[in-house]
Amino acid sequence: MGNAPSLFVSHGAPTFALEYGGTGRKLKDCGETLKELKAVLVVSPHWQTQGIEVLTTIAPETIHDFYGFPESLYNLQYPAAGCPEWAAVAAQMLTKSAFPITLNNVRGLDHGAWVPLMHLFPAAKVPVFQISMPYSLNTVSAYQMGQLLVPLREQGVLILTTGGITHNLHDLGSLVSDLAYVEEFSNWVRQALLKNDLEQLLVYRDAAPNAKRAHPTEEHFLPLLIALGASTRDDHLEAIEGGVSYNILSMDSYLWRAKHS
Repeated sequence: MGNAPSLFVSHGAPTFALEYGGTGRKLKDCGETLKELKAVLVVSPHWQTQGIEVLTTIAPETIHDFYGFPESLYNLQYPAAGCPEWAAVAAQMLTKSAFPITLNNVRGLDHGAWVPLMHLFPAAKVPVFQISMPYSLNTVSAYQMGQLLVPLREQGVLILTTGGITHNLHDLGSLVSDLAYVEEFSNWVRQALLKNDLEQLLVYRDAAPNAKRAHPTEEHFLPLLIALGASTRDDHLEAIEGGVSYNILSMDSYLWRAKHS
């Protein structure tokens, strides 16, 4: 089978796992349209390594890689099976990248993976594996990384990348009243994606309004470029509007799927 989508999800704060209305409901509705998937490949900004590591754990644990949140969050589990077979296939595809590839058979799923998965596939029946982000990843190599993964979509593996359309935690709880940059930057990204303006997206830090304020560091934005790289000319782009969380985190998500699917 083929035609599994490419999907970028703004995963927000860990508490998003407990929010079953609004954006959570939209992701659940989206997940219900994604049928007969062989597996889900996840790229999260919360797993960064020197090269690319590919998760081959058979039964990955749910990692609660955060602190200071309600106890109910630490009780959540996402018991999806791993998928060493598809992970090995992905690792082989990524050998064409500029990064060394290693396999990791001990790590679990970080919250950048399991939080959105709890909304998309709450039954945890679809096998999941992760791929790490190299520390030295940039917009071009992120896009190229996505391109290498396109054949997985053709074999029924969902490419799911997570991060945030905006991610400046320095503004969390800020007394600064002018946070209009969040909407301005989010709107710029949406228009660039709808126009498929790859040239501008690759230089977003210079081209987009308030880009460096929206992303003081790039790890939460680069997964969007991976998902875009994993898209094809036959795809239709669907924007999933998510609003803004905590006044600073744009929760918009984007789905690329074949027009005839």
